[in-house]
Amino acid sequence: MVLKTSAHYQREYRRRLREQGLIKKEIWIRPENSDKARALEKELRTGERGFSVQADSMKRPRWLTEALYADIHKTPLVHTQRASVELIDGVDPTIHVVMHDYGDLPVFVTVAGDQVIVEAVLWPTSDVLDAAEFNETVLRTHKYFPLSTISLGQRAYDDYYLMFGSLSSSSDISDIVHEIEVLASNVIHATEAYADLLRSAPDKRGERP
Repeated sequence: MVLKTSAHYQREYRRRLREQGLIKKEIWIRPENSDKARALEKELRTGERGFSVQADSMKRPRWLTEALYADIHKTPLVHTQRASVELIDGVDPTIHVVMHDYGDLPVFVTVAGDQVIVEAVLWPTSDVLDAAEFNETVLRTHKYFPLSTISLGQRAYDDYYLMFGSLSSSSDISDIVHEIEVLASNVIHATEAYADLLRSAPDKRGERP
């Protein structure tokens, strides 16, 4: 399996937005208003109102992977063809969500005990120009990507930077879908934010030379 970096999906994401007649506008906000800005941006882009995360997890049983897969299939995210989903069977089943709104970015969802983990690949460590500088920058700035964290992990026998989010395995399905959408958005924004620290960084339109 050939892993594509987040820059590929960023290019596809921007291309599809341009095809829809959308334009990019930059705004400056206080960090604590990031969630509000993302919800407003989504409403202006899709016409859908953002929802608040108000899970009453204490009243829900824990998710099993197969049941979570079936319920994600029933959500507007899939019904409106903004994403497609499949179950990758195995010792630890994984839900593979392809985010069509984000250049077909693959997001992986797993249930691990008390947590639901939502994860996407960013880029291999070999794409980073200076690991020490990059890691320090990430530690100082990752808080600007709400609900998501950047980590190191191994994929296809190589070390990769990953972005993930986690929530209770008793969370409401709407909160899990929200986590998936936020993570996909954060991957695109992180690729842009850290472009200058990567080899063959995308230009301002997200295209590599």
